[in-house]
Amino acid sequence: MFTDNKIWLAKSQLSGENLFLLPKMANRHGLIAGATGTGKTITMKVMAESFSDMGVPVFLADVKGDISGMCKPGKDSEDMQSRIAYFGADGFEYKSFPTRFWDIFGEFGIPVRVTISEMGPTLLSRLLGLTDVQTGVLNIVFKVADEQGLLLLDLKDLRAMLQYVGENRVEFTTSYGNVSAASIGAIQRALLAFESEGGEQFFGEPELDITNFLRTDLNGRGYINILESSRLIKSPTVYATFLLWMLSALYEKLPEVGDVEKPRMVFFFDEAHLLFTDTPRALLQKIVQIVKLIRSKGVGVYFVTQSPSDIPNEVLAQLSNKVQHALRAYTPSEMKAVKTAAKAFRVNPAFDTEDAIMELAVGEALVSFLDDDGIPTIVERARIMPPQSLMGSAGEETVNTAVTSDEFYLKYKDTDDRESAYEIIQAANLELQRLKEAAEAELQRLKEEAEAEAQRQKEAAAAEKAAAKEAAEAEKQAAKEAAAAEKAAAKEAAAAAKQAAAKKNAATNAAKKAATSAASSVSSSISTNIVNALTGGKITSSGTIAKRAARNALSAVMRTGSTALIRGLFGTKK
Repeated sequence: MFTDNKIWLAKSQLSGENLFLLPKMANRHGLIAGATGTGKTITMKVMAESFSDMGVPVFLADVKGDISGMCKPGKDSEDMQSRIAYFGADGFEYKSFPTRFWDIFGEFGIPVRVTISEMGPTLLSRLLGLTDVQTGVLNIVFKVADEQGLLLLDLKDLRAMLQYVGENRVEFTTSYGNVSAASIGAIQRALLAFESEGGEQFFGEPELDITNFLRTDLNGRGYINILESSRLIKSPTVYATFLLWMLSALYEKLPEVGDVEKPRMVFFFDEAHLLFTDTPRALLQKIVQIVKLIRSKGVGVYFVTQSPSDIPNEVLAQLSNKVQHALRAYTPSEMKAVKTAAKAFRVNPAFDTEDAIMELAVGEALVSFLDDDGIPTIVERARIMPPQSLMGSAGEETVNTAVTSDEFYLKYKDTDDRESAYEIIQAANLELQRLKEAAEAELQRLKEEAEAEAQRQKEAAAAEKAAAKEAAEAEKQAAKEAAAAEKAAAKEAAAAAKQAAAKKNAATNAAKKAATSAASSVSSSISTNIVNALTGGKITSSGTIAKRAARNALSAVMRTGSTALIRGLFGTKK
């Protein structure tokens, strides 16, 4: 309960003094520990209510579904009256507090999302349960995406990027180190398992603006931001990793403010042991660094867990404000945990701290806060103040009404799937496929053209060969015909020459015969004249003899020519 500018959390059972948490010491972090059912949740609620009244926004996770009642006033009862009377809290009143409900799954709160890039490879590796080698490969994937300007917003972006790096791993191995197909496959399988658990709702846009937690209402009271975690806690690693991301986001985005009069925000990390279970050394160092340095950002972190031994010593050393509820010790390891818890307090000589831890009743705790000088007070055995809001759940209808009427509901209720790695890689693959198909089509076209050209050349060669063959045959035929013609001409010429020779011979023979006939005629006439001269007969004149010789010669020529002509016509030999 916030009073006199201080958080009144408990009352000492020995001295009767009221125990206060000072606002200026509230960002020195704290621890609320105790076994199940000892009152840790009530302590957390009372502190959250007081911070809200102080004007300090608060974040806490509702892992059991019993914190949502903070949005409604508490109910009076005899038990509450007796507790109020014990504390003498005259100003105590039942009241509601400004409450904002968030839910990763968007069922009972405003949807909460984070992008893959914002989560980063370190937290994502823990979320997926990757080995060191696989984590190294995931770092390479993030590096390649960053250098190529590819946004990793949701799981499909990461899957596309993993496939891209896997398909080009030879190239990236040269530049960044070994990228094995086995590691890529293992990460893909881890993503598939995470997605099957509803993890796809965890990543995407619009991404949660962590500064939305830093709000106050019109009366200046800080909003109590409740993350519905009853379903989320079933995946402990996801739950712890998400809360760690929010803490990291606060650390990275808030400016340095140094020591302040009151925190800018208080962050309750319920079931804190889940954060440190199987945590890699590198991640643990990051957690320690954040816890150490986030105080200067004005943020107080309060770890809520069963035993202080759940918290690593490096972190436990940073938790100055402690509320230790009862622990039960039945085994040696549990006894050791009790001793460890007892040693974390300044000794109060009035009682044995170790024994007191095991004797505490529900609603009682050992309390030690920092004083004005920042020195832990001696441990006090005390009873915790009751909450002013409703203990338990507010009911589904009340929560749904609060969610749908919230100013951030419209901002975060719908996903925004803008262009990112998946779309760009898919478009590139489609373009490559188009170019491949175009190249194949061009190759096929060239092949068909080559085949057509080859066929054309083959046909042209065949046609040329056929033409050459025809030409050769024609030339051969022409030569043959020319030879035959030449032979016929020669034969005709020979026949003509023979005929001419025959004619010449015939003419010669005719002339000879004519001459012979003429000579014979002349000779006969001369002989007759000689006889007649001797006998006194009639003497033929020389003119007559000449005429007779000419007639005989002509007659001989005609006979010879006719005979030759007939032989020429009928081809008869001489």
